Amino acid sequence: MKGLILCCLVALASNDISCWKLLPELGLNPNKTYEYKYVGTVNFGLGIPNLAQSGTRMSCKIKIRGVSEQTFVLQVSDFSSEEFNGVEGKNEFEVSAKLTERIASQLVKPFMFDYVAGHVDNIRSSAEISDTIVNIVRGMLGSFQLTVKITQRIYELEEAGIHGKCQSSYATEINAETNDMTITQVVDVNNCREKAAIYKGLATAVLDPVSRQRGESVVSTVRSVYTVKPTVEGGLITMAHGLEQQNFNKGISAHIMSAYPQCLTAIKIICYLIKHLAEANRYQIDTTTSEDTIKLYQLLRVIPYEGLDVLWKQFAGNEENRRWFLDMIVEVNDARILKFLETRFQTGDLSANEALQTLLLAFDHLQAVPDLVEMAKMFLTMPFSKSNVYLWQTVVLSYGSLVYKHCAYYTPCPVAAVQPLLDMARESLSNGNHTDMVIALKALGNAGHPGSIKTIMRFLPGVAATPVDLPPRVLSAAVQSMRLIAARDPQIVQEITMSLFLQKKLATELRMLAFMILFDTKPSMALVSIVTVHLQEEKDLHVISFAYSYLKSFSRSSTPNNHFLSTACNVAVKILAPRFGRLSYHYSKAMRMDWFNDDFLIGTATEVFMLKSATNIFPTEIMMKGKFYFIGRILQLLELGIHAEGLVELLGNGIPGFKGDLSFSDFQAVLNVLKNWEVLPNDKPIMTAYSRVSGQEWFYADLKKETIDALIKSVSLSAGKGSSLWVVIESLQRGVSWHWTKPYLIVEVRYFQATILGLPLEISKYYESISGITVNAKATTNPPLNGQLGQLLTSDISLETDGFIGFTKDFWVYYGINTELFQCGSEFKAKTPLSIPWKFTVKINIAEKKFELDFPSFQKFLFSFPTNSSNVYAVTRNIEEPELAKMTPIIPNPIDSNAEVVHSGPTAVKPDSDQVQSKTFDNMCAESNIYGVGLCVESEFRREYYHDEYPLYYFLGYTHMAFKVVPVQSIKPVDKIHFEVNASPSGHPVSTRQLLETLRRLSMVFGYPWNVIICAPDWNSTPEAVFNVNFFAMNGNQKPEGYDAVFYYTPKPSKSTQLIVSQVGENINWKMCINTTVKPHVEAMANIRWGAECQTYGMSITSENARFPGAKPKINVLFYFFFSIFFISPRFESYIPGIALLLDFYQKHEKNVKQEISASLVATSADSIDVTIKFPEYTVYRQAIPFPLPPATSTSFNGTSETQQ
Repeated sequence: MKGLILCCLVALASNDISCWKLLPELGLNPNKTYEYKYVGTVNFGLGIPNLAQSGTRMSCKIKIRGVSEQTFVLQVSDFSSEEFNGVEGKNEFEVSAKLTERIASQLVKPFMFDYVAGHVDNIRSSAEISDTIVNIVRGMLGSFQLTVKITQRIYELEEAGIHGKCQSSYATEINAETNDMTITQVVDVNNCREKAAIYKGLATAVLDPVSRQRGESVVSTVRSVYTVKPTVEGGLITMAHGLEQQNFNKGISAHIMSAYPQCLTAIKIICYLIKHLAEANRYQIDTTTSEDTIKLYQLLRVIPYEGLDVLWKQFAGNEENRRWFLDMIVEVNDARILKFLETRFQTGDLSANEALQTLLLAFDHLQAVPDLVEMAKMFLTMPFSKSNVYLWQTVVLSYGSLVYKHCAYYTPCPVAAVQPLLDMARESLSNGNHTDMVIALKALGNAGHPGSIKTIMRFLPGVAATPVDLPPRVLSAAVQSMRLIAARDPQIVQEITMSLFLQKKLATELRMLAFMILFDTKPSMALVSIVTVHLQEEKDLHVISFAYSYLKSFSRSSTPNNHFLSTACNVAVKILAPRFGRLSYHYSKAMRMDWFNDDFLIGTATEVFMLKSATNIFPTEIMMKGKFYFIGRILQLLELGIHAEGLVELLGNGIPGFKGDLSFSDFQAVLNVLKNWEVLPNDKPIMTAYSRVSGQEWFYADLKKETIDALIKSVSLSAGKGSSLWVVIESLQRGVSWHWTKPYLIVEVRYFQATILGLPLEISKYYESISGITVNAKATTNPPLNGQLGQLLTSDISLETDGFIGFTKDFWVYYGINTELFQCGSEFKAKTPLSIPWKFTVKINIAEKKFELDFPSFQKFLFSFPTNSSNVYAVTRNIEEPELAKMTPIIPNPIDSNAEVVHSGPTAVKPDSDQVQSKTFDNMCAESNIYGVGLCVESEFRREYYHDEYPLYYFLGYTHMAFKVVPVQSIKPVDKIHFEVNASPSGHPVSTRQLLETLRRLSMVFGYPWNVIICAPDWNSTPEAVFNVNFFAMNGNQKPEGYDAVFYYTPKPSKSTQLIVSQVGENINWKMCINTTVKPHVEAMANIRWGAECQTYGMSITSENARFPGAKPKINVLFYFFFSIFFISPRFESYIPGIALLLDFYQKHEKNVKQEISASLVATSADSIDVTIKFPEYTVYRQAIPFPLPPATSTSFNGTSETQQ
């Protein structure tokens, strides 16, 4: 996306002639009047023919007269404002009459300024003149701003201008005939020490300088050419021509312009919008209203506090409107929202849940300026904040997050901001209150203030000045509280974490946490080398395993921020691999997977950490993180963690009967130990879970003994009408109707930059969502409950329910000029709706182990999966003529004469369609004529491709993708779909021989023995029918159509299973037969056949362990078919050799079995496998493919001993 900004200044009269040697400086004679013609133009578009663009042009006459030697007055006359929206060469600029009148009414008033030696300063105007008008005048006077040096033809200097303090390059040339000097000035706006720009939003996103430098969003250069004539008073500018060019390469950006009415009118509009949004989204998510939320946010931001109080009084009594108001008011991101919440906390007219949600989002979106941070401290001392444990946690954690954002904008960050949290931490340490320690440390972790490091050190063993003896959960919180300080003061964090890591007597889990934080500091190659040396001497296998797997994962990282770290880790891995490269997966592990696209500068990363110790068989801590890389910013999407200190202590270092093969007996052994949970102390959590978003912890909860006790009592079979579950059942029997809606502004990012016209360039992004769910449900039990929950085990339970779940997500991206008077630029709009309605009946009988589900036919019930529609528009709007706003698709619709026209008022623009590349795809559907339903994908793209130069241009154009469930013609009319699971199927037991003999006999007809069936260990064993499943399309008394599945299990002498799936219907004989056999620690086999009576296609899989000395674990896969048919298309088969070559496979021509394709995978080592694939005409193979495998087990020949690595 490009922006071209031009201004031209021409003197209307000038007669003085002088000599440059005598008059080097620019100047104006205070006794004279100077007249100029001024034209300023701005255009936004791709700069490509036949594509739409938008623009604004301002023209006027300027008169300058002197007041004193250095003070002058500027007056403007004949002002005109024009706008452009369309295709260059086919559309023209049009005068905006009303906007011209409004701007001209302010420009006619005099503006005073100082002018000394070619530099403009101290522009003054009357109080009623708006900032936008002053900025327009600033742009006009910018044409007089330059530095002349007649002793140098080419020179560079830093000077203050409209873009800030920037580097300017000059070149001068004197015309020998006219004696005029031509001065060319080039300003690199990206190289400014004090840039006139403001960035708001995403303070919690981590900067990635490497990719940001490669993908700078706005590249701006300004070139100005001046004609200067020598006069008696000094050099006089007779003409100036400025061109500012901006390439918006990588990012796309949105702002919705609204007129701000008077307070009373605004309140009425807000009332209407909230009521309308609440009603429109009650039973579904109305995608047509989602954009109104942005308008509502803007209106709420301009009304005074008294207006917010009036609105609260109107909505407080209506549950639906009240919830919408509280969800929307959080975007009032200044002192008014804090004052509103202060009043609510004092009066106590919010529930704890309402207060928690409102304060969490309000603090998250609050402007992190000093006054508001100071004001927010009051919530840490208000009694209402401590009335609920989760509300108190939210208040403290949210304040910590606010401090973090404050420090992102103010460097160095004052300690006063974090002082309340430091006081809480010190007080909790002196009182010995572990609960308060954890919350204070977590809040300090959110704040990430370098000034808190001394307080954190008091909690760390071996680092604190005085010895500390604290439980693992407090120590864990203390170490993790340095995670964000790692980026702000890496040196001190490296010293502390390195000290912790090297303490061999410290708890294993704590040393691994310290290792993680150490690498968050992005250590140097030298420090990584020191860590590597110590790891070679380490004795704790969990520490070694965790550190090695961490280093190995990061050695493969492709994200720019890890470029140097991955190199260092790669060297470390090569040193450590010979000793530690084959450690078992039973030890602690760190895993990271990431990818990054260098063209689009986007990527993702996922990290999983599992911390264990030698004394425990289960992990004490598990953490999962997700990150998104986007043009110089790293968004830490979601982090989840579980700290199971109490649970691990209960399980201890051994569980009676636990074998480690994750069988049912293992599960039963763990369950038997968990029954002893009552022996744990009351003050120690059994488990703690937490969640972080954008690196900020917003929620954590402790699972304690009393919680489990209450849960067990509520679901006890002897529980009666006093239990909470009974209350739920009674309400379901009466009928329940519940509805919830949540609007949420996920992202708001705005960037402002000055331009040579004085008008602000804005790049802004808004990502807004409305989510909702409606549930109607009614339950019945037969016979009716008599007072105990235990009766549910023998009753028929029926539940009827209907409702919907869905959301709409809107993404706006705007790039252009944005003022309170007018707007012109490029706008990207994307909408992603999802709506899933439901209506079904569930029937359950626990005693009979039956589950039934009935839902209407798809002829009556349709829904869509996520749909995405987007387009890019050239937009022009002005506040005086909102009905004339225009939005023209930048890439027009070439399909027919009814090209896309976007109405933003009575006026719309239909673009021309010449020379536009487009591609339209027809619908693709997968249909089932049994159930009368199809899953369809709709897609349409209209694109102009300039991929090599600007990769993100790929997204500039119309896009539509939709996934829909649609009705199709069924074999028979369908009234309902019936799904049934019966876990106690009726029928007489049959032997394995009886069950499989028929299939075996049929197989022999085609000359192919089924190895798995023949090797069945006991033909007379009796398989147990475990369950059967029916999935039918039903219509009255007609025979059902669909599928039936029966699962059998034979426990002895070897574990074997059989699954037979049959298609049900007239003249249908399709079946699928699956048979598996497992010999523990030896081999596992599976045989799959399908087609007519299971006799068309087949596949067998055999997995063998290393049973004999020197043998290797392997997996064999065999695909076969019973007829001479071409099951692989010749075209596809022709690609196989090429694909094999790209994947580094070798190929050899040999004749194999004609009706087979087989694959063999052999584990040649703990981290590599050999793969061989045989086709009828050739074989492809590759050896030593890197692949992580669990430790190999080798069994001696006589089977009497077993060793495990």
